[in-house]
Amino acid sequence: MSLRYALLGLLAEEPASGYDLTRKFERALRRYAWHAQHSQIYPELNRLATDGLVMVAAEGPRGRRAYAITDKGRSELRSWMLNPPDVFVVRHEFVLRLFLLSTLDADDARAVLRPIVEESARELATLQDSIATNDATTPPGALPAFGRLVAEYGLRSFQTMHDWAVWAMDQIDRASPTAPPDRPLG
Repeated sequence: MSLRYALLGLLAEEPASGYDLTRKFERALRRYAWHAQHSQIYPELNRLATDGLVMVAAEGPRGRRAYAITDKGRSELRSWMLNPPDVFVVRHEFVLRLFLLSTLDADDARAVLRPIVEESARELATLQDSIATNDATTPPGALPAFGRLVAEYGLRSFQTMHDWAVWAMDQIDRASPTAPPDRPLG
């Protein structure tokens, strides 16, 4: 059901085609929030149009359609945003793997954690650059640009992930007689 609202939210920013929306999912949402494939987006756009939540704003070559959110769609999105569930149900494979980390020996556990340390450090650098660029171009007192608040959430999440992975590696090293002698953790 959240795909419906993700599409409405993206269309609230600006009209877009199914192809444009697929690209936004790939660039902005896939890694951090939600994954949707091309084959899921088009049928959902058709359902949204049937329900009167979006409309075809423009048609182009080869049957390309740009969709725009309707007032009814904005109202539906607002209602969804203001009425979150009492309990968020999470299915997060990454966290499940971390939960089961103790099923591995120390060397294998380190092999799982090392890429987390490295990747989270890379993501932190990327997000810090993106945020700095965004903040430098946002006029003082202006509302944050679309995605800026979630970029900050991502920055803090990756910082927490990085700190946790470094801590977990340290815990394994302390408990394991096979601790590697030198490992940079940054």
